Amino acid sequence: MKYLKFLIPLGLFLVLAGFLAVGLNLNPREVPSPLIGKPAPGFELTLLDAPDQKLKRDELLGKVWVLNVWASWCAPCREEHPLVVELARRKLAPVYGLNYKDQRPAAGAWLRQGGNPYVESIFDGDGRIGIDYGVYGVPETFLIDKEGVIRYKQIGPITPEVLQNRILPLVKQLQG
Repeated sequence: MKYLKFLIPLGLFLVLAGFLAVGLNLNPREVPSPLIGKPAPGFELTLLDAPDQKLKRDELLGKVWVLNVWASWCAPCREEHPLVVELARRKLAPVYGLNYKDQRPAAGAWLRQGGNPYVESIFDGDGRIGIDYGVYGVPETFLIDKEGVIRYKQIGPITPEVLQNRILPLVKQLQG
């Protein structure tokens, strides 16, 4: 009986430590998005380089397209940028940018310096559209089908493996 007093707290501690160990070994980039399989949230935003012009999500219906969420202040965006450029050069699907919580002059300079892979980049200065898409950090990339349904979400920078093994095959499948 004397030991039971110590075994119960010890057992509870070990169970909690086990849950913590499992949680710490999960990859946060593999958190499934609740938006997969659902319509992409609507938007009507001004273009980054033409504040007097707007782009609506509904204008993109009827084609498979990629939405890359980026910002000039984002170091991982610089890391993935050559792969976004490569994706755009392949012309399998148009790539649109969502410039997230940024300043127009800084974003424009960043694209001039690194190359502009986007058909258009829309400006989300206050981050409201990013919130609608469930963005909690940049970069994030979405693959959206012809009906406007989100089919894939990449959290964090695109890697060569993700581009080759996930994004490109899925684009080809959705185009078919």
